[in-house]
Formats: sequence, C-alpha cells, structure tokens
Amino acid sequence: MPAALLILCTLFLVDTPNNLIERGRLEKGRAVLKKIRGTDNVEAEFNEIVEASRVAQEVKHPFRNLLRRRNQPQLVIAVLLQMFQQVSGINAVMFYAPVLFNTLGFKTETSLYSAVITGGVNVLSTLVSIYSVDRAGRRMLLLEGGVYMLLSHVAIAVVFRIKVTDSSDDLGHDWAVLVVVMVCTFVFSFAWSWGPLPWLIPSETFPLEARSVGQSVTVCVNMLFTFVFAQTFLSILCHLKYTIFAFFSVCVVVMSLFVLFFLPETKNVPIEEMTEKVWKQHWFWKRFIDDNNHHVVVNSGKSK
Repeated sequence: MPAALLILCTLFLVDTPNNLIERGRLEKGRAVLKKIRGTDNVEAEFNEIVEASRVAQEVKHPFRNLLRRRNQPQLVIAVLLQMFQQVSGINAVMFYAPVLFNTLGFKTETSLYSAVITGGVNVLSTLVSIYSVDRAGRRMLLLEGGVYMLLSHVAIAVVFRIKVTDSSDDLGHDWAVLVVVMVCTFVFSFAWSWGPLPWLIPSETFPLEARSVGQSVTVCVNMLFTFVFAQTFLSILCHLKYTIFAFFSVCVVVMSLFVLFFLPETKNVPIEEMTEKVWKQHWFWKRFIDDNNHHVVVNSGKSK
C-alpha cells in the first residue's frame, strides 16, 4: 500500500465502537457511539456491543465456529457475493482493456487511452456508492447496477457478433465510440454496486465472534477467483469470442436473482441486532437460526 494512502487512512479513519470495546477501551467506545448516534441515550446498544464482545472473546476455535449452522447464511452470502463479483466480468474488462480494445480494432495507443478512461470512471463512480449506500440501501444498488451491467454486456456481445469476424475487425468510428461508452457504462455501474458492496455486506452481517475469520474467508475467495479469471480470460476470449460476454450476461442475471430472493437488506441495522431484525425475518435464512442456541458459544469443542 502506498505511503500516502497509509497517511490518509491514519488521518481520516477512526476506530469503531465495536473495535474500541473489543480492545477494552469502554469509555472511549461509549463516547464514539454517542457521537455516531447523535444522542446520549446509547446504553442499551452499548451493553449489547459489550456482551457481543465478551462472547467473541470466548470463542476458541473461530473456523469451527464459522461453520456452525447459525453462521451459515452469512458465510454463504459472503462467498457468493465475492464469486459473483468476479464472474460479472469486471476483471476481464479492467485487466485486459487494452487487449480487448485491440481485438475490437482500436490502435494500440487508443486502446491504452481507453483503459485509462475506464480506470478513471471506476474511481469517480465509487463516490456514488459512498453517497447513496445508506440512502438507497444495499439491495437496490446491487439490483440497479446489475441492470446496467447486463445491458452493457449484451451491447458489447452484439458488437462483437456483428463487426468482429475472422476476416475483419474494423469497427468504424461510430461502433468504436459505442464500445467505449458501453465499457464505461459497465465500469460505472459496477463501481457503485458490485464493486464495494460485496466487501461492505459481509463486514456488517457476520456476528462479532465470527467477523474476523469470516472476512478472511471473504478475501481468500475474492483472490482465488481473481487469479482464476486473470489466468484464463485471454484463452476463453480467443475460443468463445463474443459469447464470453453472453456468459457474463447470464452470470449478471443469476447474481441479480440471488440478490432479489436471498440477500436481506441490512441498511441501518446494527451488527448486534442482525439476528432479530434480519435473519429471523427472512423467508429462507430464518430456518438456520435456532433461538435456543442464539447465545451459545463453542468453547474448546464443548457445546452448552
């Protein structure tokens, strides 16, 4: 990580109440919680965080605890969100934008400029997610992003099918502009939906006792699929040609349906209240929550 980014993180990122309480800084955690909520009446939530922190510290086998039935909804969602993020086609576009544009008939210099443009769009459009994630909600952003990503993939696939053949890859000016616009639309849509949210959602859905190990699994899944697609995309593109974007289109449809039916909304729900307000209310995941064992912790292989 660049030194400048570390400095920025040090200056602007603050400790959360959960983190402070886990480290034993209870009064500081209480003060930060009051500041976040804008009220001094935070005792109930503060006590819930203290209790969750106590339970988390009693866990001796975090990976075994992560596999418990009541943690399976969060684990499944975290793994699938990371997998879907990669099969959406984002790394195929971002890693190989110059190669992709060359395949479509762009000159080398132009294709590099186009790659710079997509990178800039990616950075700027992330700000949209920062502004709207707590207003529109997680599910709405993912579903809206999926619609625009699907349209972009379909349009690119159609251009590939019509204009790129074994005997010709000359797009012409109008078609070239359309491709760049569609790629930028895809990147823009991804950057405020499926880019940041698969990282945000697991961080706020895993219970405190499974949060650290759950996030480590999330990162591992992301890196695994990133590696697989980085190594295989060029070969797949050569063999499948335009149908690779048809494949990405199908993936976007599948992941959007998953969000529609299986991803609960977590906007403005504290971690300590996820079980009662989210998982027990969901039509599918509520079957994984056992009221009798809600506060049970697996300690040294013993269940109470």
